[in-house]
Amino acid sequence: MQYKSLKICKQWSVMTRTWWLYDAENQCAFRSAKKIVKYLQGKHKPIYHPLSDIGDHVVVINTKLVAMRDDRWRKFTYPHHTGYAGGFSRASAWRLHDMDPTKVMHKAVYQRIKGNLLRPNIMRRLHLFPDDNVPDEIMANISDQIQQIQIVPKHLEDYSQLEKDNFPQIFEWPEKEMMPKKKQPEVLQTEEI
Repeated sequence: MQYKSLKICKQWSVMTRTWWLYDAENQCAFRSAKKIVKYLQGKHKPIYHPLSDIGDHVVVINTKLVAMRDDRWRKFTYPHHTGYAGGFSRASAWRLHDMDPTKVMHKAVYQRIKGNLLRPNIMRRLHLFPDDNVPDEIMANISDQIQQIQIVPKHLEDYSQLEKDNFPQIFEWPEKEMMPKKKQPEVLQTEEI
């Protein structure tokens, strides 16, 4: 009897649409989209079929902090056509990101999904937020988290002075090799008359 109830729980967890959380801070939008699409389409489930709509919901936070390699912010462009003659235009990634911080991630995921009739339904399950302010009714549904693609290193300001002092040094620089610290320019005071 216990085995049967375990089987029912397993079946329920496979068939239901679970909600996943993904933090896009300092993550590549294109590589993240590849991982997010897997959960949106349901490829992580054992009952996946390309014609079945069994994917889960994915909530992506911090989309305004996504990263791109090299100078892709400047060089990567998104085409757009109005449908009228002469209506073709391009927008660079940084310009599109300035207009709407969620648009770059949205377009990366959209381009990653195969263009069939399931694409609009799949995209409805993607919830994008520019920062970590997510409505409570959505946060109540989230049951698991998707692991980030890249490890985010700590900034130098995040380390305490004790950690900086205890950091191992390979060698000590000789005094004659060290550059002198720059002195702050003195501010000239003017006399008031």
